[in-house]
Amino acid sequence: MQNGPNPFPSGHFVIRPPHAALRLALLVLAGTVQVALAQPMQLPGAQPFNAPGTQQAAPPGSGAPAAPKPPSMPPIKVAGEEAVLGRVLRHNGGAGEAVFEKMAGGFGLKLTADGFQSSNLVEPCAVSFGEAPLPVTSLGRPAGVPRYRLEAPICPIVFDVLDGALLVVEPPQPCVVEAAACRIDPRGLWGPDARTLPARAKDIEVARGIAERAVREGYRALTARADAVEQRAITREQAGFSAERELVCRSFQREGQFGFCGARLTEARAASIRARLGLANEPAKPAPRPARPRPAQPAGGSGPLPLMPQ
Repeated sequence: MQNGPNPFPSGHFVIRPPHAALRLALLVLAGTVQVALAQPMQLPGAQPFNAPGTQQAAPPGSGAPAAPKPPSMPPIKVAGEEAVLGRVLRHNGGAGEAVFEKMAGGFGLKLTADGFQSSNLVEPCAVSFGEAPLPVTSLGRPAGVPRYRLEAPICPIVFDVLDGALLVVEPPQPCVVEAAACRIDPRGLWGPDARTLPARAKDIEVARGIAERAVREGYRALTARADAVEQRAITREQAGFSAERELVCRSFQREGQFGFCGARLTEARAASIRARLGLANEPAKPAPRPARPRPAQPAGGSGPLPLMPQ
């Protein structure tokens, strides 16, 4: 068989250069593959990557760290006059008798104070301030709790109203009642009869713990606001309070068992610190809950559907 004419006279294949458009497409495809390989994998929901040479943008809503809150102290409930109205209170839980009563023009105090004979300080005696309550004058709340003055001629006194107790802070020294030849010292805590405290032991313990925490946080807040000189004074005051409380409460009956006096004095100190910090002594009341929407009434005043066919 005779071969046809050879298209390549030289006997070799001739490779023609590719078309220009084909070369451009190949270059674009190669560049795309390189970019895809250089781009790291991005998970769904992740922050999108920035182009090379640019900075990562901060996520929305993020800013500088919030400044720390200044130290404060928890709210503490401070009892008012209603906490002692009509109650029989006894000096150190045992002797004497004090009754805080409501009068036409305000409040009054009926008081019988215990003491010892001025000529024989081991012989007990008692002095009554009168059969009827004597009016007392309000002095406001200089230490965070209600304070009153009893202007009794035989022995003027100043006292604070606590939760179920009165704390007599004046006179500065015992009074000698010449007519009764009796030396009385009404200072200290007047509270319930100590024989009634066992039934309240748990409540006293809880109240003492709350007050102790409030006092610690309160002194911390006072220290944070003070300069170096004032901070040293606050530290001395905090240490002195424990000694003062021990001095006042050591005469209260059954104090070692129940700690009623210590609890009340700690609450009073917490109220005093909150007043110095300019804080309210009553805890904030919870916001009232919104009223639930009432279901819509059936139109036309129709009553309930009958269960049985009519």
